[in-house]
Amino acid sequence: MSFYEEMRGYVLRHGAINNPYLDRFQTGQVTDEGFRKFAVEFYHFARFFPKILVAQLVNTEDESVADELTKVLYSELGDGRTKNRHELLYRDFLRSVGLDVHEAMTHPMLPSTQAYIDGMEQLYSSGNHATALGASFGLENMAITMWDHLIPGLTRLRNERYPQMDATYFTFHRELESTHEDAMEKAVEAVDGTGSVASGRMTTQEREDFCGGTKAVLDYLEGFWMGLEKTRAGHTASAA
Repeated sequence: MSFYEEMRGYVLRHGAINNPYLDRFQTGQVTDEGFRKFAVEFYHFARFFPKILVAQLVNTEDESVADELTKVLYSELGDGRTKNRHELLYRDFLRSVGLDVHEAMTHPMLPSTQAYIDGMEQLYSSGNHATALGASFGLENMAITMWDHLIPGLTRLRNERYPQMDATYFTFHRELESTHEDAMEKAVEAVDGTGSVASGRMTTQEREDFCGGTKAVLDYLEGFWMGLEKTRAGHTASAA
């Protein structure tokens, strides 16, 4: 098993995408209040992610890795088509379910969401390039599984309660994720000496740092979902 395959397997087993919140959301079992909380908290990720990617790009020394990161960033900004800028697509989603963009933008984050955003930014801008690459790898390789939990739940919510919902942000991302995964695979192969454009093999320490970055970003993401789960549980107890 290659290092890439080993790390991808780790990502797919992690609680960041295997947790009770996502399992419940996939079936549409979310209250209106819980849905609004999800929409606003996830917006913080959507709007800050390009900034986080830029921080990683400008701190990346390896040019082959920078090439792949540039592709991901360019995709986030709409591949040159401003109407496809991902954060703009998310604004369309908010409006379609009756949420005000300004209010969503200025609403204080949950502590778990703030920890996720701050943690990502710290990891992606790390002077330790193996750590930063590991964090990016973890996020891009969990994404398809995450969308495959969110989209069925959103579809059910649209059919049952939110007929005007514009879920393009989510479906558009699902279509793109294979290209993001490919970019990360090429980046890892480049720095680990196994790709067609290789810059050397990672040392034992670099591999450990890469693993640390992957684990850290996934732990932050799991915390994000569990923050929403805790809020849901609190609302349920209050209602009872």
